[in-house]
Amino acid sequence: MNDNQALPADQLYRSCDSGSFGFATTADVVEPVEIIDQGRAIDAVQFGIDVKRPGFNVFILGEPGSGRHAAVRRLLEGKAATEAVPDDICYVNNFAEPNCPSLLLLPAGRGGRLKQDMQRFVSELANAITAAFESDEYRTHIEAIQKELKARETGALEALGQAAADSGIALLHTPNGFVFAPIKGDETMSQEEFQALPAEDQERLGKLMEEHGEKLHKLLLQFPRWRREMQVRVKEVMRDTMALAVGHLIEELKERYTDLDNVVGFLDAVLRDVIESAEELREQPKADDETGGIAMSGSLPLFRYQVNLLVDHSATKMAPVVFEDNPIIPNLVGRIDHIAHMGTLVTNFTMIRAGALHRASGGYLILDVEKVLGEPYAWEGLKRSLKAGQIRIQSLGEIFGLTSTQSLEPQPLPLDVKLVLIGPRYIYYLLKQYDPEFGALFGVAADFEDDVARNEDNTRSFARFVATLVQREKLRPFAADAVARVIEHAARLANDAERLSSDARRIRDLLVEADHCAGQAGSAVVNKADVDAALTAQVRRADRLRDETLRQIQGGLQLIAIEGGHVGQVNGLAVVDLGDFRFGHPVRITATARVGEGDVIDIERETELGGSIHSKGVMILASFLASRYSRTLPLSLSASLVFEQSYGPVEGDSASLAELCALMSALAVLPIKQALAVTGSVNQYGCVQAIGGVNEKIEGFFDVCQARGLNGEQGVLIPASNVRHLMLRADVVAACAAGRFHVFPVDDVDAAMALLTGVPAGEPNPEGEVPDGTVNFLVATQLAELTALRQAYASAGRGRSGKRKREK
Repeated sequence: MNDNQALPADQLYRSCDSGSFGFATTADVVEPVEIIDQGRAIDAVQFGIDVKRPGFNVFILGEPGSGRHAAVRRLLEGKAATEAVPDDICYVNNFAEPNCPSLLLLPAGRGGRLKQDMQRFVSELANAITAAFESDEYRTHIEAIQKELKARETGALEALGQAAADSGIALLHTPNGFVFAPIKGDETMSQEEFQALPAEDQERLGKLMEEHGEKLHKLLLQFPRWRREMQVRVKEVMRDTMALAVGHLIEELKERYTDLDNVVGFLDAVLRDVIESAEELREQPKADDETGGIAMSGSLPLFRYQVNLLVDHSATKMAPVVFEDNPIIPNLVGRIDHIAHMGTLVTNFTMIRAGALHRASGGYLILDVEKVLGEPYAWEGLKRSLKAGQIRIQSLGEIFGLTSTQSLEPQPLPLDVKLVLIGPRYIYYLLKQYDPEFGALFGVAADFEDDVARNEDNTRSFARFVATLVQREKLRPFAADAVARVIEHAARLANDAERLSSDARRIRDLLVEADHCAGQAGSAVVNKADVDAALTAQVRRADRLRDETLRQIQGGLQLIAIEGGHVGQVNGLAVVDLGDFRFGHPVRITATARVGEGDVIDIERETELGGSIHSKGVMILASFLASRYSRTLPLSLSASLVFEQSYGPVEGDSASLAELCALMSALAVLPIKQALAVTGSVNQYGCVQAIGGVNEKIEGFFDVCQARGLNGEQGVLIPASNVRHLMLRADVVAACAAGRFHVFPVDDVDAAMALLTGVPAGEPNPEGEVPDGTVNFLVATQLAELTALRQAYASAGRGRSGKRKREK
């Protein structure tokens, strides 16, 4: 084996120098670092929050755990600290239209004071009503009006009675009402006496009684009108009494809010309603207690004069920054509660509840777009508010006509919110593509990097970022070498030795586990060994499937050879992704070749186990064969490629180099060294291209080799462009340093075949000829023979056909 081509150990793992941090432990760090090298995204967020125009809401793109939430919240809070505290939001009764409560905006803190003032007013109002209507002055005034009415009625009846008596008839008051009867002297006539009178006298007295009866009827018809007039006068007295009793309370309140015209107008409306409702309020001064604050038909409880303080900013020191974790539509736009009373659902303006848009009014609202889209109609409700520029409180039942219960229609609140959505990139681009309103509402996209460059500045910043996380979580101080190990792991998470992962969640979890390990070891400071122990424990908890795969390979259930040579057979490498844990393992790839019509059969595709990208890789290698070896001759090949013992979907093109090498081995009849495994994709010119999961793939083959015994011949071929991604495990690096395992970078298929077969690939001379015995010579010769055989079969077939025709 040509060990000179293998990578040296220092290229397999890039260590971090803790001496550049400038601290011994994280306890020495005093300046926190929240985010690292996200200048583009930070500038976009800053632009979005600076532009106070409709449609410039912000969408934060990036992967979960990248620290987007914390970074955005920090930026928003920094901006909010320079902005004014918004108004308190209140709803009050609309006395003209009770089903349409009125919006009342007051400077921060004064909404709470108004609420307290109105509560005090209501409590004083009941006493004031009782005292006013029980006062001697009120009673004397009412009694005088009532006596006047009584005297008027009595005087009218007496006058009618006297006129009747002068005519010889009397006005009598019986249990059945008033009647007229003829009189004789001082006594009324009996029926017998009246019948004994002459007919002329009876007729005369009858006419007199009829005439006075008509006068009595007209007089009695006047009584209800006189009583109504009395009631009007009584109501005027009650209004005057109420005005005297309550007016000073309202005036005292108005003096406190003379600078707020909307509050003064509300207080004037309260006074008018109190005066107009004097009689009803007199009858029900305790209605709040009797009905529980529920407005019922025919009742006017005193709660109607209270204030529903929807959003209170009395303790707020800056513009609000609100994060709504449960964005169902009532939590976004608000709701109106109902309670059951007498078998029906009732409500009033005091049951209006604020949503996140109300609480964030005048500031910023942060939402997780995946949660918003996951809640029924939340996305549409949010867009409706943004488009209308106002917050209208409606339930889903009202929107879709699913309820018949009469509800409220509160006055909408003008929308003054900068909305920030946070979500993955694919959702942003789907909304951009399929929601025609999305672009007009979210004009700023801030894309956070999944990883950042691993340079000196970022490394130092990352070290301070780790220190910030340690201090925030109140963990034990981390030594500088422990921080360096965390940074190295961040490079491994990024799958690139020259990048650092921005996944703050996984970094934070590692810090917590390392702190736990240090605690179990009785150490006051977390050291590098504690971080290594935490990483080992993470793998141990997640590697059941990896151990099972290795057990099957060791037991011979899954056929993998790591010694000897075999024609048309190569060790490919696959990666299994379990979310937070990935591992690699070898897989046997075989190829066969025979005379045919130029078809390369991908058995995975034929059985519908191969994905589109894998199928594309097979087509590319077939194109490479045709372009390199059959430019002037037809490709008379029929080949088959298969992943042996593969029972699930196969996707990706990272095995196309291994498949091409297996096919070339089958054509050249050259055995491939089974001590080597191969990963990489190829293009139509045979160049080897980078693939993903290179560290896991190398380690997966190493584990198999180590379990069977390292012999110094084993190794892995990887694309040369993947060398920068190497951050291998310490045991792999140690084995490579000792010459017991190897990692070979290759740029093209020729280099790969030379390593796999031990036979030179064969470079063509200026005439296009390659040396005898080389890989390319053997492949080209075999393809030429297959072409000749095919032509011979074709000629023989035509000859037999012609002979049959002559015989006929």
